[in-house]
Amino acid sequence: MAGPAPDIHRELHRFHVMGDIVAVELTIRASFTGPFKTPVGTIEPTGAKLTVPTADFCYVENGKIKEFNCYVGLSAMLAQLGVQPDFASAVTASAATS
Repeated sequence: MAGPAPDIHRELHRFHVMGDIVAVELTIRASFTGPFKTPVGTIEPTGAKLTVPTADFCYVENGKIKEFNCYVGLSAMLAQLGVQPDFASAVTASAATS
């Protein structure tokens, strides 16, 4: 995200500790000012303000983080980038393989 959104910052909302798992609810905030490379091409920057819901999970073992996972609200982020899903094509492709 640093390339397309160099001013990125994280707003932490809540922490949940469940044994050896720490979950963090947060929001990623940034401005879309750099190119966003995707497998099908590059989305050019629009200056859009991004507010993306996110959740982080840390798995702790012996007092150290063994594994870290970050889950981003991708559909919210893509909508804010101006990328709309093409559900009709997905349904057509799905029907063709059935």
